[in-house]
Amino acid sequence: MANESTPVALHGGLPETVLPPAPPEAAAALAAALSAPEGERRAAVSAVVASDPKYLEAWAALAELAAAAGETVESYAYARVGYHRGLDALRAAGWRGSGYVRWDKRDNRGFLRALDALRAAAGAIGEDEEEARCALFLVQLDPDWSRRERA
Repeated sequence: MANESTPVALHGGLPETVLPPAPPEAAAALAAALSAPEGERRAAVSAVVASDPKYLEAWAALAELAAAAGETVESYAYARVGYHRGLDALRAAGWRGSGYVRWDKRDNRGFLRALDALRAAAGAIGEDEEEARCALFLVQLDPDWSRRERA
């Protein structure tokens, strides 16, 4: 039993989860795909996704490319797959439904980009409640989200 002279162990706050790094060959393939001529880029990124369907950066890139082309339904679908694959990856990395997943950890960016793309695509197709949930989730995962420079 603790007494007044026994220190109380305080938890250090919410846990932080960092996803494992992508395989180097997948990252190199995505970089090459994103460097392809504009008319070939989406097919090249699709090939990266097909070769490594767990690679979150590639799903996020597909969602962003579709959005840039004005294909909101496709963007929504790609972003949703990236988001759900990301939740699976987070759980495998020890995340239990709460805690931080911060942008400043490079390996978290694919998931966060997919979630942000889902937020944008949901808004574009009139899913206002989902857009709001995604926006809130982004800030819960990284309280600095709204102030982040995302490139």
